[in-house]
Amino acid sequence: MVNKKRNSKHRWRHIQATIRDTNILLKEFRAPLFWFVFAVIGGGFLYDYIARLVNEPVNSLVESIYIVLIAAFLQPANRDFPNHFALQLFHFFMPLVGIIALAQGLADFGSLFFNRKSRNKEWEMAVASTLNNHIILIGLGHLGYRVALKLHEIGETIAVVEFSTEADTVTTVKSWGIPVIHEDATRPATLEAVNIKNARAIIMASQNDAMNLQIALKARSLNPNIQVVIRIFDDDFAHALQEQFGFIALSATEMAAPVFAAAAAGVDVTNPISVEGQLLSLARITISKDAPFTNKTIGYVEDKYHLSIVLHRHNGKSEMHPTNTTDLHVGDVLAVLGVPEQLNQILHDNGQ
Repeated sequence: MVNKKRNSKHRWRHIQATIRDTNILLKEFRAPLFWFVFAVIGGGFLYDYIARLVNEPVNSLVESIYIVLIAAFLQPANRDFPNHFALQLFHFFMPLVGIIALAQGLADFGSLFFNRKSRNKEWEMAVASTLNNHIILIGLGHLGYRVALKLHEIGETIAVVEFSTEADTVTTVKSWGIPVIHEDATRPATLEAVNIKNARAIIMASQNDAMNLQIALKARSLNPNIQVVIRIFDDDFAHALQEQFGFIALSATEMAAPVFAAAAAGVDVTNPISVEGQLLSLARITISKDAPFTNKTIGYVEDKYHLSIVLHRHNGKSEMHPTNTTDLHVGDVLAVLGVPEQLNQILHDNGQ
């Protein structure tokens, strides 16, 4: 049931991406389409006028437009060839209009539509600029790739900025339908190209602390309400950033990719701690109406997801270490302790 719901969400995301992609293509070629339509309709009016002027009238204006249209595609009209030279010119002139104004545009449209992998950086930027309420990921190294994978798995809309054009992960991420911009993310123009003003969150996943901080500050200046998740190797520095700027600063290794993804998705999650070789994090979850564990018990959730619920809040009352028989309801808040993979699974099922 969970997998079917997840696959359905992925299919819907793919359909949305395809519709958005096709709309951009139509906008890209709206000029030749406009001029072709203008030539056909305008030519139809002119043909009808001349036909009446030289005493070779057609049945209606619509038929005149139809004659001009089929002439553009070298198709014979269902009537005798006109006698007047001015009308004959339409049958020789309109095919040129069809070839020049439309054929080349349609050829380019078809090439880009059916060969999406051949598109250049400008095209990726055009796609990214149409996103809304999305997550921006900076860096496609080991951590960035894993974060992109987790976000893709939970059906989030993502735009990626990666400076290196030779990263092995770029091709894979693009194959998921995610736009990848090859640019320097420290430039405000790059962040604007991925529509940061309408983004919900941004993740800095590069290995350069100074660059991560520089991008985070620029992102916050361009979008004061954006959720900032930043990778910082120094623990003390990470805590300072959380206190001073309200960033979610995580200093874990690439194994914590699900935690980065969860944080960007709007889930309160703590910096992982290592306990006997395992990375554990504490996350806050508000039970949604679609969660499969609604009206179940604390024990059911702990057994199903192999994690610990350390706090349960219901109707404004909090209970630390709730009993296994405690019932769960829509809107209840849980503080859940577990490894990133376990947290990621319960977030999936809760629709976060």
